[in-house]
Amino acid sequence: MEEDPPLTVDRLNQLLLLSALVLLIAVAAVRLSSRSGLPSLLVYLGIGIAIGQDGLGVQFSNTELTQTLGYAALVVILAEGGLSTKWGDIRPSVPAAAVLSTVGVAVSVAVTAAAAHYLVGLSWQASLLMGAVVSSTDAAAVFSVLRRLPLPKRLAGVLEAESGFNDAPVVILVVAFSSHSLTADDWYVLVGEIVLELVIGLVVGLMVGKLGELGLGRVALPSSGLYPIAVMALCVLAYAGGAIAHGSGFLAVYVTALFLGNAKLPHRPAVRGFADGLAWIAQIGLFVLLGLLVTPHDLDDDFWPAIVVGLVLTVVARPLSVMVSMLPFDQRWRDQALLAWAGLRGAVPIVLATIPRVTEVEGSERIFNIVFVLVIVFTLVQGPTLPWLARTLRLSDGEEPVDLDIESAPLERLRGHLLSVAVPRYSKMHGVEVAELRLPPGAAVTLVVREGNSFVPLPTTILRHGDELLVVATDKVRDAAEERLLAVGRGGKLAGWLSGKPRP
Repeated sequence: MEEDPPLTVDRLNQLLLLSALVLLIAVAAVRLSSRSGLPSLLVYLGIGIAIGQDGLGVQFSNTELTQTLGYAALVVILAEGGLSTKWGDIRPSVPAAAVLSTVGVAVSVAVTAAAAHYLVGLSWQASLLMGAVVSSTDAAAVFSVLRRLPLPKRLAGVLEAESGFNDAPVVILVVAFSSHSLTADDWYVLVGEIVLELVIGLVVGLMVGKLGELGLGRVALPSSGLYPIAVMALCVLAYAGGAIAHGSGFLAVYVTALFLGNAKLPHRPAVRGFADGLAWIAQIGLFVLLGLLVTPHDLDDDFWPAIVVGLVLTVVARPLSVMVSMLPFDQRWRDQALLAWAGLRGAVPIVLATIPRVTEVEGSERIFNIVFVLVIVFTLVQGPTLPWLARTLRLSDGEEPVDLDIESAPLERLRGHLLSVAVPRYSKMHGVEVAELRLPPGAAVTLVVREGNSFVPLPTTILRHGDELLVVATDKVRDAAEERLLAVGRGGKLAGWLSGKPRP
Protein backbone atom coordinates (compact mmCIF):
# COMPACT_ATOMS: atom_id res chain seq x y z
CA MET A 1 0.00 0.00 0.00
CA GLU A 2 1.43 3.37 -1.01
CA GLU A 3 2.09 5.64 1.95
CA ASP A 4 1.17 9.31 1.95
CA PRO A 5 4.15 11.66 1.54
CA PRO A 6 5.42 13.22 4.78
CA LEU A 7 4.16 16.69 5.72
CA THR A 8 7.28 18.77 5.13
CA VAL A 9 7.48 22.56 5.27
CA ASP A 10 7.40 22.76 1.46
CA ARG A 11 4.32 20.53 1.30
CA LEU A 12 2.69 22.60 4.06
CA ASN A 13 3.31 25.77 2.03
CA GLN A 14 1.65 24.18 -0.99
CA LEU A 15 -1.36 23.09 1.06
CA LEU A 16 -1.71 26.56 2.60
CA LEU A 17 -1.52 28.17 -0.84
CA LEU A 18 -4.19 25.85 -2.25
CA SER A 19 -6.41 26.25 0.82
CA ALA A 20 -6.18 30.05 0.73
CA LEU A 21 -7.04 30.13 -2.98
CA VAL A 22 -10.03 27.82 -2.45
CA LEU A 23 -11.30 29.97 0.44
CA LEU A 24 -10.98 33.18 -1.57
CA ILE A 25 -12.75 31.67 -4.57
CA ALA A 26 -15.48 30.30 -2.29
CA VAL A 27 -15.97 33.67 -0.57
CA ALA A 28 -16.23 35.41 -3.95
CA ALA A 29 -18.71 32.75 -5.10
CA VAL A 30 -21.08 33.63 -2.24
CA ARG A 31 -21.90 36.82 -4.13
CA LEU A 32 -22.91 34.79 -7.17
CA SER A 33 -25.00 32.33 -5.16
CA SER A 34 -26.79 35.10 -3.24
CA ARG A 35 -27.79 36.84 -6.47
CA SER A 36 -28.97 33.65 -8.16
CA GLY A 37 -30.83 32.34 -5.11
CA LEU A 38 -28.87 29.07 -5.13
CA PRO A 39 -27.58 27.70 -1.83
CA SER A 40 -23.83 28.24 -1.77
CA LEU A 41 -23.23 24.53 -1.16
CA LEU A 42 -23.58 23.89 -4.91
CA VAL A 43 -20.76 26.32 -5.65
CA TYR A 44 -18.52 24.68 -3.07
CA LEU A 45 -19.30 21.21 -4.39
CA GLY A 46 -18.45 22.47 -7.86
CA ILE A 47 -15.09 23.75 -6.62
CA GLY A 48 -14.32 20.33 -5.12
CA ILE A 49 -15.29 18.54 -8.33
CA ALA A 50 -13.18 20.97 -10.40
CA ILE A 51 -10.14 20.27 -8.21
CA GLY A 52 -10.75 16.50 -8.15
CA GLN A 53 -9.59 13.70 -10.39
CA ASP A 54 -11.90 14.60 -13.28
CA GLY A 55 -10.73 18.23 -13.07
CA LEU A 56 -7.27 19.31 -11.96
CA GLY A 57 -6.44 15.72 -11.05
CA VAL A 58 -6.21 15.88 -7.25
CA GLN A 59 -6.67 12.31 -5.97
CA PHE A 60 -8.78 11.88 -2.83
CA SER A 61 -10.73 8.80 -1.79
CA ASN A 62 -10.53 8.69 2.01
CA THR A 63 -14.17 8.13 2.96
CA GLU A 64 -13.45 7.60 6.65
CA LEU A 65 -11.61 10.94 6.92
CA THR A 66 -14.45 12.66 5.08
CA GLN A 67 -16.99 11.20 7.50
CA THR A 68 -14.96 12.30 10.53
CA LEU A 69 -14.40 15.83 9.25
CA GLY A 70 -18.04 15.93 8.16
CA TYR A 71 -19.19 15.23 11.70
CA ALA A 72 -16.90 17.99 13.01
CA ALA A 73 -18.24 20.43 10.41
CA LEU A 74 -21.86 19.56 11.28
CA VAL A 75 -21.13 20.29 14.94
CA VAL A 76 -19.95 23.80 14.04
CA ILE A 77 -22.86 24.39 11.64
CA LEU A 78 -25.44 23.28 14.23
CA ALA A 79 -23.76 25.40 16.90
CA GLU A 80 -23.96 28.50 14.70
CA GLY A 81 -27.58 27.73 13.87
CA GLY A 82 -28.50 27.44 17.54
CA LEU A 83 -26.63 30.60 18.52
CA SER A 84 -28.40 32.64 15.81
CA THR A 85 -31.90 31.28 16.53
CA LYS A 86 -34.19 33.32 18.76
CA TRP A 87 -35.96 31.07 21.24
CA GLY A 88 -38.96 33.37 21.34
CA ASP A 89 -39.44 32.87 17.60
CA ILE A 90 -39.30 29.07 17.59
CA ARG A 91 -40.82 28.27 21.01
CA PRO A 92 -44.41 28.02 19.72
CA SER A 93 -43.13 25.83 16.86
CA VAL A 94 -41.09 23.35 18.91
CA PRO A 95 -43.89 20.74 19.35
CA ALA A 96 -44.61 20.72 15.60
CA ALA A 97 -40.90 20.59 14.76
CA ALA A 98 -40.37 17.73 17.22
CA VAL A 99 -43.14 15.67 15.62
CA LEU A 100 -41.87 16.49 12.14
CA SER A 101 -38.35 15.42 13.19
CA THR A 102 -39.50 12.03 14.47
CA VAL A 103 -42.86 10.91 13.08
CA GLY A 104 -42.24 12.85 9.88
CA VAL A 105 -38.82 11.26 9.44
CA ALA A 106 -40.33 7.79 9.93
CA VAL A 107 -42.97 8.43 7.25
CA SER A 108 -40.37 9.82 4.86
CA VAL A 109 -38.02 6.88 5.41
CA ALA A 110 -40.78 4.33 4.77
CA VAL A 111 -42.08 5.95 1.57
CA THR A 112 -38.62 6.67 0.12
CA ALA A 113 -37.34 3.18 0.97
CA ALA A 114 -40.32 1.57 -0.77
CA ALA A 115 -39.65 3.65 -3.88
CA ALA A 116 -35.94 2.79 -3.85
CA HIS A 117 -36.75 -0.92 -3.56
CA TYR A 118 -39.60 -1.26 -6.05
CA LEU A 119 -38.68 1.45 -8.58
CA VAL A 120 -34.86 1.40 -8.50
CA GLY A 121 -34.28 -2.21 -7.51
CA LEU A 122 -32.14 -1.72 -4.40
CA SER A 123 -32.11 -4.36 -1.68
CA TRP A 124 -34.23 -3.66 1.39
CA GLN A 125 -31.18 -2.81 3.50
CA ALA A 126 -29.88 -0.40 0.85
CA SER A 127 -33.39 1.02 0.38
CA LEU A 128 -33.84 1.67 4.10
CA LEU A 129 -30.42 3.31 4.16
CA MET A 130 -31.40 5.46 1.20
CA GLY A 131 -34.62 6.52 2.91
CA ALA A 132 -32.86 7.37 6.16
CA VAL A 133 -30.00 9.24 4.51
CA VAL A 134 -32.17 11.62 2.47
CA SER A 135 -34.91 12.17 5.08
CA SER A 136 -32.95 14.75 7.07
CA THR A 137 -33.17 18.40 6.08
CA ASP A 138 -29.85 20.22 6.02
CA ALA A 139 -29.29 22.87 8.70
CA ALA A 140 -26.81 24.89 6.63
CA ALA A 141 -29.10 25.01 3.59
CA VAL A 142 -32.20 25.86 5.62
CA PHE A 143 -30.49 28.57 7.69
CA SER A 144 -28.94 30.20 4.61
CA VAL A 145 -32.26 30.30 2.74
CA LEU A 146 -34.26 31.58 5.72
CA ARG A 147 -31.84 34.50 6.15
CA ARG A 148 -32.71 35.67 2.64
CA LEU A 149 -36.39 34.70 2.70
CA PRO A 150 -38.59 36.64 5.15
CA LEU A 151 -41.17 34.13 6.36
CA PRO A 152 -43.71 34.41 9.17
CA LYS A 153 -42.23 33.30 12.49
CA ARG A 154 -44.62 30.36 12.75
CA LEU A 155 -43.08 28.81 9.60
CA ALA A 156 -39.49 29.92 10.02
CA GLY A 157 -39.56 28.55 13.56
CA VAL A 158 -40.74 25.11 12.42
CA LEU A 159 -38.08 24.91 9.69
CA GLU A 160 -35.25 26.11 11.94
CA ALA A 161 -36.15 23.81 14.81
CA GLU A 162 -36.72 20.83 12.51
CA SER A 163 -33.33 21.23 10.82
CA GLY A 164 -31.69 21.37 14.24
CA PHE A 165 -33.60 18.40 15.68
CA ASN A 166 -33.85 15.85 12.86
CA ASP A 167 -30.14 15.09 12.44
CA ALA A 168 -30.17 13.10 15.68
CA PRO A 169 -32.79 10.40 14.86
CA VAL A 170 -31.57 10.10 11.26
CA VAL A 171 -27.96 9.45 12.31
CA ILE A 172 -29.18 6.74 14.67
CA LEU A 173 -31.22 5.13 11.88
CA VAL A 174 -28.36 5.20 9.37
CA VAL A 175 -25.91 3.65 11.84
CA ALA A 176 -28.46 0.96 12.76
CA PHE A 177 -29.29 0.12 9.13
CA SER A 178 -25.58 0.00 8.27
CA SER A 179 -24.72 -2.47 11.00
CA HIS A 180 -27.26 -5.25 10.42
CA SER A 181 -30.61 -6.17 8.92
CA LEU A 182 -33.42 -5.47 11.34
CA THR A 183 -35.89 -8.13 12.39
CA ALA A 184 -39.40 -7.46 13.62
CA ASP A 185 -38.27 -7.49 17.26
CA ASP A 186 -35.34 -5.17 16.56
CA TRP A 187 -37.68 -2.34 15.59
CA TYR A 188 -38.90 -1.96 19.17
CA VAL A 189 -35.31 -1.87 20.41
CA LEU A 190 -34.41 0.70 17.76
CA VAL A 191 -37.30 3.00 18.69
CA GLY A 192 -36.34 2.74 22.35
CA GLU A 193 -32.72 3.50 21.49
CA ILE A 194 -33.72 6.59 19.53
CA VAL A 195 -35.86 7.90 22.38
CA LEU A 196 -33.12 7.22 24.95
CA GLU A 197 -30.41 8.91 22.89
CA LEU A 198 -32.61 11.94 22.28
CA VAL A 199 -33.38 12.27 25.99
CA ILE A 200 -29.71 11.96 26.94
CA GLY A 201 -28.72 14.52 24.28
CA LEU A 202 -31.40 16.94 25.49
CA VAL A 203 -30.34 16.62 29.13
CA VAL A 204 -26.64 17.04 28.32
CA GLY A 205 -27.38 20.05 26.13
CA LEU A 206 -29.45 21.75 28.81
CA MET A 207 -26.87 21.04 31.53
CA VAL A 208 -23.90 22.37 29.55
CA GLY A 209 -25.92 25.39 28.41
CA LYS A 210 -27.01 26.27 31.94
CA LEU A 211 -23.53 25.83 33.40
CA GLY A 212 -22.12 27.94 30.57
CA GLU A 213 -24.63 30.71 31.23
CA LEU A 214 -23.84 30.72 34.95
CA GLY A 215 -20.09 30.78 34.35
CA LEU A 216 -19.82 33.29 31.51
CA GLY A 217 -22.52 35.55 32.94
CA ARG A 218 -20.66 36.04 36.22
CA VAL A 219 -17.02 36.08 35.16
CA ALA A 220 -15.61 39.11 33.34
CA LEU A 221 -12.94 37.73 31.02
CA PRO A 222 -9.92 40.00 30.33
CA SER A 223 -10.64 40.15 26.57
CA SER A 224 -13.88 40.24 24.61
CA GLY A 225 -12.32 37.81 22.12
CA LEU A 226 -12.33 35.06 24.76
CA TYR A 227 -16.13 34.93 24.99
CA PRO A 228 -16.69 33.51 21.48
CA ILE A 229 -13.97 30.91 22.07
CA ALA A 230 -15.53 29.89 25.38
CA VAL A 231 -19.02 29.60 23.86
CA MET A 232 -17.84 27.45 20.95
CA ALA A 233 -15.82 25.29 23.34
CA LEU A 234 -18.98 24.72 25.40
CA CYS A 235 -20.88 23.68 22.26
CA VAL A 236 -18.17 21.18 21.32
CA LEU A 237 -18.14 19.96 24.94
CA ALA A 238 -21.89 19.33 24.72
CA TYR A 239 -21.47 17.29 21.54
CA ALA A 240 -18.61 15.21 22.93
CA GLY A 241 -20.31 14.74 26.30
CA GLY A 242 -23.58 13.69 24.70
CA ALA A 243 -21.85 11.22 22.37
CA ILE A 244 -19.71 9.71 25.14
CA ALA A 245 -22.83 9.32 27.31
CA HIS A 246 -24.38 7.29 24.44
CA GLY A 247 -26.77 10.10 23.64
CA SER A 248 -27.29 12.29 20.60
CA GLY A 249 -24.33 14.65 20.39
CA PHE A 250 -25.96 16.58 17.54
CA LEU A 251 -29.05 17.34 19.61
CA ALA A 252 -26.87 18.24 22.59
CA VAL A 253 -24.79 20.78 20.65
CA TYR A 254 -27.88 22.41 19.13
CA VAL A 255 -29.66 22.68 22.49
CA THR A 256 -26.55 24.12 24.19
CA ALA A 257 -26.07 26.65 21.39
CA LEU A 258 -29.76 27.58 21.47
CA PHE A 259 -29.55 28.05 25.25
CA LEU A 260 -26.39 30.17 25.15
CA GLY A 261 -27.52 32.17 22.13
CA ASN A 262 -30.58 33.35 24.07
CA ALA A 263 -28.85 33.86 27.42
CA LYS A 264 -27.87 37.36 28.55
CA LEU A 265 -24.16 36.83 27.93
CA PRO A 266 -21.66 39.62 27.27
CA HIS A 267 -20.64 40.38 23.67
CA ARG A 268 -23.43 38.31 22.08
CA PRO A 269 -23.08 39.85 18.59
CA ALA A 270 -19.34 39.13 18.70
CA VAL A 271 -20.08 35.51 19.66
CA ARG A 272 -22.55 35.13 16.81
CA GLY A 273 -20.13 36.75 14.36
CA PHE A 274 -17.34 34.40 15.38
CA ALA A 275 -19.61 31.37 15.10
CA ASP A 276 -20.85 32.58 11.71
CA GLY A 277 -17.27 32.78 10.42
CA LEU A 278 -16.45 29.31 11.70
CA ALA A 279 -19.63 27.93 10.14
CA TRP A 280 -18.68 29.39 6.75
CA ILE A 281 -15.26 27.77 6.97
CA ALA A 282 -16.85 24.46 7.99
CA GLN A 283 -19.33 24.60 5.09
CA ILE A 284 -16.67 25.48 2.53
CA GLY A 285 -14.26 22.81 3.73
CA LEU A 286 -16.95 20.15 4.00
CA PHE A 287 -18.52 20.72 0.59
CA VAL A 288 -15.18 21.00 -1.19
CA LEU A 289 -14.10 17.75 0.48
CA LEU A 290 -17.32 16.03 -0.60
CA GLY A 291 -16.79 17.30 -4.14
CA LEU A 292 -13.29 15.83 -4.10
CA LEU A 293 -14.63 12.48 -2.90
CA VAL A 294 -17.06 11.99 -5.77
CA THR A 295 -16.04 10.67 -9.20
CA PRO A 296 -18.24 12.48 -11.76
CA HIS A 297 -17.82 9.93 -14.57
CA ASP A 298 -19.21 7.24 -12.24
CA LEU A 299 -22.47 9.15 -11.76
CA ASP A 300 -23.94 8.55 -15.23
CA ASP A 301 -25.52 5.18 -14.43
CA ASP A 302 -27.16 6.53 -11.26
CA PHE A 303 -28.54 9.79 -12.67
CA TRP A 304 -32.06 8.57 -13.49
CA PRO A 305 -32.41 6.45 -10.31
CA ALA A 306 -31.51 9.61 -8.37
CA ILE A 307 -34.22 11.55 -10.24
CA VAL A 308 -36.80 8.85 -9.47
CA VAL A 309 -35.93 8.69 -5.76
CA GLY A 310 -35.76 12.49 -5.56
CA LEU A 311 -39.16 12.93 -7.17
CA VAL A 312 -40.78 10.46 -4.77
CA LEU A 313 -39.03 12.13 -1.84
CA THR A 314 -40.00 15.67 -2.87
CA VAL A 315 -43.48 15.12 -4.31
CA VAL A 316 -44.77 12.25 -2.15
CA ALA A 317 -42.69 11.46 0.94
CA ARG A 318 -42.01 14.98 2.21
CA PRO A 319 -45.58 16.32 1.68
CA LEU A 320 -47.03 13.17 3.27
CA SER A 321 -44.69 13.45 6.27
CA VAL A 322 -45.67 17.11 6.72
CA MET A 323 -49.38 16.33 6.42
CA VAL A 324 -49.24 13.47 8.96
CA SER A 325 -47.03 15.43 11.39
CA MET A 326 -49.23 18.54 11.26
CA LEU A 327 -52.50 16.70 12.00
CA PRO A 328 -52.43 17.61 15.73
CA PHE A 329 -51.59 21.25 14.94
CA ASP A 330 -53.53 24.07 13.35
CA GLN A 331 -51.52 24.52 10.15
CA ARG A 332 -53.16 25.92 7.03
CA TRP A 333 -52.71 24.12 3.73
CA ARG A 334 -50.58 26.99 2.46
CA ASP A 335 -48.23 26.63 5.41
CA GLN A 336 -48.00 22.88 4.84
CA ALA A 337 -47.26 23.40 1.14
CA LEU A 338 -44.31 25.66 1.95
CA LEU A 339 -43.02 23.32 4.68
CA ALA A 340 -43.14 20.45 2.20
CA TRP A 341 -41.19 22.32 -0.49
CA ALA A 342 -38.69 23.79 2.01
CA GLY A 343 -37.30 20.38 3.00
CA LEU A 344 -33.87 21.23 1.58
CA ARG A 345 -31.10 18.64 1.41
CA GLY A 346 -27.41 19.45 1.51
CA ALA A 347 -24.27 18.31 3.29
CA VAL A 348 -26.05 16.14 5.87
CA PRO A 349 -27.36 13.47 3.43
CA ILE A 350 -24.00 13.29 1.62
CA VAL A 351 -22.08 12.95 4.89
CA LEU A 352 -24.52 10.30 6.11
CA ALA A 353 -24.07 8.45 2.82
CA THR A 354 -20.41 7.93 3.76
CA ILE A 355 -21.40 5.81 6.79
CA PRO A 356 -22.44 2.71 4.78
CA ARG A 357 -19.30 3.17 2.63
CA VAL A 358 -17.09 3.06 5.72
CA THR A 359 -18.91 -0.05 7.04
CA GLU A 360 -18.77 -1.58 3.53
CA VAL A 361 -22.50 -2.21 3.17
CA GLU A 362 -23.41 -3.90 -0.09
CA GLY A 363 -24.44 -1.27 -2.64
CA SER A 364 -23.02 1.61 -0.57
CA GLU A 365 -21.16 3.07 -3.56
CA ARG A 366 -24.40 3.33 -5.47
CA ILE A 367 -26.18 4.87 -2.49
CA PHE A 368 -23.52 7.58 -2.28
CA ASN A 369 -23.74 8.37 -6.00
CA ILE A 370 -27.55 8.52 -6.00
CA VAL A 371 -27.58 10.79 -2.95
CA PHE A 372 -24.96 13.09 -4.46
CA VAL A 373 -26.90 13.54 -7.71
CA LEU A 374 -30.20 13.90 -5.84
CA VAL A 375 -28.85 16.70 -3.63
CA ILE A 376 -27.43 18.67 -6.56
CA VAL A 377 -30.45 18.36 -8.87
CA PHE A 378 -33.17 19.05 -6.33
CA THR A 379 -31.26 21.86 -4.61
CA LEU A 380 -31.06 23.50 -8.05
CA VAL A 381 -34.84 23.17 -8.29
CA GLN A 382 -36.02 23.92 -4.74
CA GLY A 383 -33.61 26.65 -3.65
CA PRO A 384 -34.36 29.27 -6.34
CA THR A 385 -38.11 28.53 -6.44
CA LEU A 386 -38.73 28.79 -2.69
CA PRO A 387 -39.03 32.62 -2.64
CA TRP A 388 -41.41 32.44 -5.63
CA LEU A 389 -43.56 29.86 -3.85
CA ALA A 390 -43.67 31.96 -0.68
CA ARG A 391 -44.86 34.99 -2.69
CA THR A 392 -47.38 32.89 -4.61
CA LEU A 393 -48.82 31.50 -1.39
CA ARG A 394 -48.71 35.03 0.10
CA LEU A 395 -46.50 33.90 2.95
CA SER A 396 -43.66 36.38 2.51
CA ASP A 397 -43.44 38.66 5.52
CA GLY A 398 -40.83 41.26 4.66
CA GLU A 399 -42.35 44.14 6.67
CA GLU A 400 -42.19 42.45 10.07
CA PRO A 401 -40.17 44.47 12.60
CA VAL A 402 -36.66 43.14 13.18
CA ASP A 403 -35.33 42.88 16.73
CA LEU A 404 -32.58 45.22 17.81
CA ASP A 405 -29.04 43.87 18.09
CA ILE A 406 -27.89 44.59 21.64
CA GLU A 407 -24.37 43.83 22.83
CA SER A 408 -23.56 43.97 26.53
CA ALA A 409 -20.08 44.53 27.96
CA PRO A 410 -19.65 44.29 31.77
CA LEU A 411 -18.03 47.14 33.73
CA GLU A 412 -17.07 45.43 36.97
CA ARG A 413 -15.53 48.37 38.79
CA LEU A 414 -18.42 50.68 37.94
CA ARG A 415 -21.04 48.01 38.60
CA GLY A 416 -22.66 48.79 35.29
CA HIS A 417 -22.99 47.74 31.67
CA LEU A 418 -22.48 49.30 28.27
CA LEU A 419 -25.23 48.32 25.87
CA SER A 420 -24.41 48.71 22.19
CA VAL A 421 -27.70 48.93 20.29
CA ALA A 422 -28.05 48.77 16.48
CA VAL A 423 -31.33 49.99 14.92
CA PRO A 424 -31.97 47.69 11.90
CA ARG A 425 -34.24 48.15 8.93
CA TYR A 426 -37.96 47.69 9.74
CA SER A 427 -37.33 48.43 13.43
CA LYS A 428 -40.09 50.58 14.90
CA MET A 429 -37.51 52.53 16.88
CA HIS A 430 -37.14 54.61 13.71
CA GLY A 431 -38.74 58.02 14.34
CA VAL A 432 -38.71 57.68 18.14
CA GLU A 433 -37.17 60.50 20.19
CA VAL A 434 -34.59 59.59 22.83
CA ALA A 435 -36.88 60.82 25.62
CA GLU A 436 -39.69 58.64 24.25
CA LEU A 437 -37.61 55.51 24.91
CA ARG A 438 -38.59 55.99 28.58
CA LEU A 439 -35.62 54.01 29.87
CA PRO A 440 -35.70 53.11 33.58
CA PRO A 441 -33.84 55.38 36.04
CA GLY A 442 -30.20 54.31 36.02
CA ALA A 443 -30.04 53.90 32.22
CA ALA A 444 -29.34 56.55 29.60
CA VAL A 445 -28.41 56.93 25.94
CA THR A 446 -24.95 58.52 26.05
CA LEU A 447 -23.87 58.40 22.39
CA VAL A 448 -25.35 58.00 18.91
CA VAL A 449 -23.33 56.97 15.85
CA ARG A 450 -24.99 57.94 12.56
CA GLU A 451 -23.41 57.56 9.12
CA GLY A 452 -19.92 57.44 10.64
CA ASN A 453 -20.41 60.50 12.85
CA SER A 454 -20.90 60.30 16.61
CA PHE A 455 -22.67 62.82 18.84
CA VAL A 456 -24.22 63.11 22.29
CA PRO A 457 -27.99 63.02 21.79
CA LEU A 458 -30.52 65.44 23.21
CA PRO A 459 -33.84 64.25 24.67
CA THR A 460 -35.43 65.45 21.41
CA THR A 461 -32.99 63.61 19.10
CA ILE A 462 -34.97 61.45 16.66
CA LEU A 463 -33.53 57.98 16.06
CA ARG A 464 -33.24 56.53 12.56
CA HIS A 465 -32.63 53.22 10.81
CA GLY A 466 -28.91 52.43 10.86
CA ASP A 467 -28.19 54.33 14.07
CA GLU A 468 -25.97 52.76 16.71
CA LEU A 469 -26.63 53.74 20.31
CA LEU A 470 -24.42 53.46 23.37
CA VAL A 471 -26.55 52.98 26.47
CA VAL A 472 -25.10 52.94 29.99
CA ALA A 473 -27.09 50.98 32.58
CA THR A 474 -26.46 49.93 36.15
CA ASP A 475 -26.53 46.28 37.16
CA LYS A 476 -29.97 46.62 38.71
CA VAL A 477 -31.70 47.98 35.62
CA ARG A 478 -29.72 46.31 32.80
CA ASP A 479 -32.38 43.67 32.14
CA ALA A 480 -35.18 46.22 32.33
CA ALA A 481 -33.32 48.54 29.94
CA GLU A 482 -32.81 45.71 27.42
CA GLU A 483 -36.47 44.70 27.63
CA ARG A 484 -37.56 48.31 27.15
CA LEU A 485 -35.32 48.79 24.11
CA LEU A 486 -36.57 45.54 22.54
CA ALA A 487 -40.17 46.55 23.22
CA VAL A 488 -39.73 49.93 21.51
CA GLY A 489 -37.99 48.22 18.58
CA ARG A 490 -41.02 45.98 18.10
CA GLY A 491 -43.86 48.32 19.03
CA GLY A 492 -42.58 51.87 18.60
CA LYS A 493 -42.97 54.77 21.01
CA LEU A 494 -46.34 53.50 22.27
CA ALA A 495 -44.91 50.18 23.43
CA GLY A 496 -46.12 49.56 26.97
CA TRP A 497 -49.08 51.93 26.63
CA LEU A 498 -51.18 49.74 24.33
CA SER A 499 -49.92 46.29 25.27
CA GLY A 500 -51.56 46.18 28.65
CA LYS A 501 -48.22 45.71 30.39
CA PRO A 502 -47.14 48.06 33.15
CA ARG A 503 -45.19 51.08 31.90
CA PRO A 504 -41.71 51.82 33.29
